Amino acid sequence: MKVGGWSFGILAIFFLIVGALYYIFSRDEIGTTALVMTGGLSILVAFYILYTDKRLDGLPEDRANADIDEADPEYGFYSPHSWWPLPVGFAAMLIALGFIFAAWLVVLGIVFIMISLVGWLFEYYRGSFAR
Repeated sequence: MKVGGWSFGILAIFFLIVGALYYIFSRDEIGTTALVMTGGLSILVAFYILYTDKRLDGLPEDRANADIDEADPEYGFYSPHSWWPLPVGFAAMLIALGFIFAAWLVVLGIVFIMISLVGWLFEYYRGSFAR
């Protein structure tokens, strides 16, 4: 995890330096804001990864002498048959289009995203896939 944390730290420094140089040479506030905020987000990710690495004992990926059997074989459960991400994405698209065209699309998108998220969350509690 240290390599990932330091990689994001280097990216943060890069984006902040490029943001400063971009502002000096172009005087463009929008691009400068995007670069500086990208650097800030890289700082947040680097801090989280490095802070979490201190609390853990160390992952096998961080040791040069680790065996492949030491890695965690379980990465989580991913539903192979779920159609719920499609309506969630459609609702997110409605919200984004609502910010561009009309406020009623934002409201409609929020209603659809709530329904879709509830359906996705409780997918395994009802129907033929209930456990």
